[in-house]
Amino acid sequence: MRKLKNSELQRISVEDFKSAKKTPIVVVLDNVRSAMNVGSVFRTADAFLIEKIYLCGITATPPNKEILKTALGANDAVAWEYIKETKDIIRKLKNENHHIVGVEQTENATLLQNFEKPNKKVVLVFGHEVFGVNEEVIELCDECVEIPQFGTKHSLNISVSAGILMWEMWRKLQ
Repeated sequence: MRKLKNSELQRISVEDFKSAKKTPIVVVLDNVRSAMNVGSVFRTADAFLIEKIYLCGITATPPNKEILKTALGANDAVAWEYIKETKDIIRKLKNENHHIVGVEQTENATLLQNFEKPNKKVVLVFGHEVFGVNEEVIELCDECVEIPQFGTKHSLNISVSAGILMWEMWRKLQ
């Protein structure tokens, strides 16, 4: 066994990424305060050909240097847009027949392993590192999904949660 060289990884160009068939997943970041987390989400979204990221509220936007540091250029490939009010984009996406999934611990949350693929595009909503997804946004979601956890903590870093959810959704949508 040997480690592959970068030239062997068959990476596509930014132009090819933009024209590639996307995974029918949209990501919404609801007031994510860490620009490094935002950059990590961009990088993961690039890995799974995510359709678009909406950056809302206090969420930093490119060309923030911390985003650029962790995104490693993924912010140039993945489509994104800034929307001041998270509720506005959630309402718009709902009206466009998207399935809105809050990634949050709520009453009646669906455990990730029990999530069933809807017959429409999925919107994953991730929230603030301390306060989570805003309650008003939760009320607009079609369902909430929770990542099962078995240790002493009851939360994961948003970039870790985003990685887990994007992988699992990508896998289920294949």
